[in-house]
Amino acid sequence: MDKFTTIDEYIAVFPEEVRQRLETVRATIKAAAPEATEKISYQMPTFYLEGNLVHFAGYKGHIGFYPTPSGITGFEAELAPYKVAKGSAQFPHDQPLPLDLITRMVEYRVAENQQKAAAKKASKRKK
Repeated sequence: MDKFTTIDEYIAVFPEEVRQRLETVRATIKAAAPEATEKISYQMPTFYLEGNLVHFAGYKGHIGFYPTPSGITGFEAELAPYKVAKGSAQFPHDQPLPLDLITRMVEYRVAENQQKAAAKKASKRKK
């Protein structure tokens, strides 16, 4: 397994069709969370804002999207057509990417991380 240090390195190892889908997911996340920074975490592309925001990954048959368990439960009805687990969703390559849903999930996670960070700062001020 390759050790990646950038999202560009990660995406480069995939076939062209998958690379395009990964770049589309990346651009969608960037647009929804412009303040977030990119990094590799758990050897997956990750966006970070006041903590890990979302991860995504390429696989032979799908794009894996990892918005944490809360990001999945907040969108259960809309994720019903997809295979989901506790903190992940699979978007098959033979279907269009649900970019609007990904955008809203990222925005949800941004708000969640910012609220947690604000609460943490407020609790430190009280001490």
